[in-house]
Amino acid sequence: MSRVKNSTALLFCLSLAFSANGLAQNSEKPVTMKDLPEAVRKTVQEQSKGATLRGLAKEVEDGKTFYEAELTVNGHNKDVLIDSSGAVVEIEEQVALSSVPAEVKATILKNAGKGKITAVESITKNNILEAYEAHVSRAGKKSEIKVATDGKLITSEKEQGEKEEKEEGKKAPKKTKKP
Repeated sequence: MSRVKNSTALLFCLSLAFSANGLAQNSEKPVTMKDLPEAVRKTVQEQSKGATLRGLAKEVEDGKTFYEAELTVNGHNKDVLIDSSGAVVEIEEQVALSSVPAEVKATILKNAGKGKITAVESITKNNILEAYEAHVSRAGKKSEIKVATDGKLITSEKEQGEKEEKEEGKKAPKKTKKP
């Protein structure tokens, strides 16, 4: 019985330590305007002028608190990530594939293969367009392709998933001989 109590106490202490150090999983929860700090509320109001506010969320990433405003602007999605001081950290805005630079479009199309491109977003950080992200659906599976503004592939979730599968295949358990 004392082992169970000791184990429970140990697990409780470990979970507190992980939470205190910000090592617990990232969390996101819906919030309302009244839940926002004043500086964040002002930024949301500025960013949502002429837009429809679809939702607000508070998330903790690596121990830092951020707020996300999900907007619809002229019929397309725009997500704005804001830090606790009210500064805009990142904007992901839906764009037409036809509007991206030719080299970006070519990389997206090449990496999407026969998959269906369901959305393309521009990613802006610190007022600088950094990349484009394409969402692809293929055989019921979804993946993302991230491409730099110069057309160079940054990441492809499909590609990484295939690499992991290949690595696991190499590490297949050895068959044991029966005596």
